[in-house]
Amino acid sequence: MNAGIPFPPLSPEVFSITLFGIEFALRWYALAYIAGILIGWFLAVRAVRCARLWPADNAPMTPAQLEDLVTWVILGIILGGRLGFVLFYQPGYYLSNPAEIPMIWQGGMAFHGGMLGVAIAGFLFARRVGARVLSVADIMALATPPGLLLGRIANFVNAELWGRPTDAPWGVIFPSDAAQNCGQAIGELCARHPSQLYEAALEGLLLGAILLWLAWRRGALKLPGQVTGTFLAGYGCTRFIVEFFRQPDMQFVAPGNPLGLAVQLNGYGLTMGQLLSLPMIAAGIALIAFARRRMVRA
Repeated sequence: MNAGIPFPPLSPEVFSITLFGIEFALRWYALAYIAGILIGWFLAVRAVRCARLWPADNAPMTPAQLEDLVTWVILGIILGGRLGFVLFYQPGYYLSNPAEIPMIWQGGMAFHGGMLGVAIAGFLFARRVGARVLSVADIMALATPPGLLLGRIANFVNAELWGRPTDAPWGVIFPSDAAQNCGQAIGELCARHPSQLYEAALEGLLLGAILLWLAWRRGALKLPGQVTGTFLAGYGCTRFIVEFFRQPDMQFVAPGNPLGLAVQLNGYGLTMGQLLSLPMIAAGIALIAFARRRMVRA
């Protein structure tokens, strides 16, 4: 396939410097994490300072407590994201090479694992300070989409996590040998779905806008769990859809399984991303129903 948009001349590094013979580099992916956390923190502070958004006009925590929560969240992201990648995607490899599990600088983070790590961190923090658990979860859900938006854009800049081959006019010709290995004729280029940008638009912009609208315009934070439920169901649905366009993880691809399905029957099945998204969708719908049922009873 010759049609496609050439990948722009982007570098994974913002800049690099050499000090005492050692090279230090600031990468866009790290900057995306930092910026996402700061923007999320800003949104969370705005929310807790607006008492009218919360049940009985009483925010679940103070801005000072929110600062402590950020530290817990960062630890949850790092530990959960790394362990999720190890357990969900390459358990065999890391079981044979356990010393590489802490080596996060080599890459390998899973969103579903990071989300689970953040959920555990938020639960423990809420119990520690005596805050409403579901309201703390709502704060974290409201603050998450900016990080997803910037993280997926950084994935695009890094030319990683690209999509399946496509003839669509917006297909991108990613530069790596792996991206160009899609079974095309010799001499032709392989264009792929820019699935990173699909996820940035759906998980970051669209889902983030919906959550902000619900929180500030529809009073959703007055129903503890509704914003969290909407985030879980919304992310699960968008990730499930994008998986149809995203290149599967190579460890799942085999001669009899070119789509990289984690579970399959008679040629049909689910990728690992879809499989992990189904519990999120179910939990999100259950939380929304729970929050609204409590509203009716009140």
